[in-house]
Amino acid sequence: MPPAGSIAENESVPDSSDSGSGSPFRPLSQNAIRALARSVGFSEAGIVGLPWVDTDRDAARFTEFIEKGRAGTMAYLSRRNERDELVRSRVEVPFPWARSIVVCLASYHSDSPLSTEPAASGAGWIARYAWSGRNDDKGAIRPSDYHKVLLKRLRALDAEMRAAFGEFESRAYVDTGPVVERNAARAAGLGWTGKNTCLIHPKLGSWNFLAVMVTSLELPVDQAPLTVPDRCGSCRRCLDACPTQALIEPYKMDATRCISYLTIEYRGQIPEDLANDMGRQVFGCDICQDVCPWNRKAPIDFVSPDMAPRKELINPDLAWLAELEFDDFERVFNGSPIRRAGFLGLRRNIAIAMGNSGLTRFLPWLRRCAGDVEASSNHDANENASSEVSDPAHTAVRETARWAIRRIGQIARPKSTENQST
Repeated sequence: MPPAGSIAENESVPDSSDSGSGSPFRPLSQNAIRALARSVGFSEAGIVGLPWVDTDRDAARFTEFIEKGRAGTMAYLSRRNERDELVRSRVEVPFPWARSIVVCLASYHSDSPLSTEPAASGAGWIARYAWSGRNDDKGAIRPSDYHKVLLKRLRALDAEMRAAFGEFESRAYVDTGPVVERNAARAAGLGWTGKNTCLIHPKLGSWNFLAVMVTSLELPVDQAPLTVPDRCGSCRRCLDACPTQALIEPYKMDATRCISYLTIEYRGQIPEDLANDMGRQVFGCDICQDVCPWNRKAPIDFVSPDMAPRKELINPDLAWLAELEFDDFERVFNGSPIRRAGFLGLRRNIAIAMGNSGLTRFLPWLRRCAGDVEASSNHDANENASSEVSDPAHTAVRETARWAIRRIGQIARPKSTENQST
């Protein structure tokens, strides 16, 4: 039998009759959790007792991240309790009854192009985790949200664990709970934190969703997970590739410079010095993972049919995205992670990608957004013109479109001069 926390290919949950205690329940173990998690559809899983060995260190690093303002406008990350403790600094702060945490991985890697590879002129980029779709009863591909898909799996795992280990208190989350999932995953032996701050699994790479279940189950001391050593070595591909220098040093990120934060969480006008370097990203960013050597051989056989890539979202045509009005946006992205950016947020991001493309064919759309409130914000018939003009989201679209027009001029001018000289 492999040691606790090791990665093995095939193992079964031991039969309850093997426990030798006369109890109808199985003993809690790493192998049992892993087998149950895989049986409900997860790629990998582990469990760690609370507090884990590096809890104090992890709490200090999270506190530094918050206090230095690197969380930007994500106020939920800086929430404190009545004792002035950062709620997300330790699992035990919001859950004093917790004794362990189960962390599950679900791969979203697919045999699709990388954002760093050549693409058609005028193509944008949507982060690959947001490509997910499923076939409905009529065979049509519909958006799917990994939050809902994986929460359903966590609930199934919860039921399996109760049948195996007896009753316990639990809370299950997929990117929504007061838990720093990456830290818990590392502590549970599922990988190491890379220099790009992503969790890297030694076999699955970093293209993985994380789902957690906080439990009151006591993990036996002899079932403590084996941690995975840092294998980044001297590599700094991710740091060198980040176009906005969001990776301020190895293992440290300033989210206020991260393209994922800027295109998804941030609602205002993006500073020009950052917009200039954002390239064609319209939702999220994959660059630091695209260049990571650990993702080169990551398997793709874990992708499930309810999170399969939607082809139209891979290198999407900016013109197509720009043509979407509010009702179209709701139809195409309802149930998709992309909806989090909002209709106006996505339009702002499209304008940036258009500006960075340098393509003059985008100028008519950009001019409409820059000068006609209706053209850039016709998404709610109940809003009047005065509220549209003063709303920060509308202002961001309008001002970003004006920036994009200037940007295209800056890019096109040297090309025109070069053509004249030849």
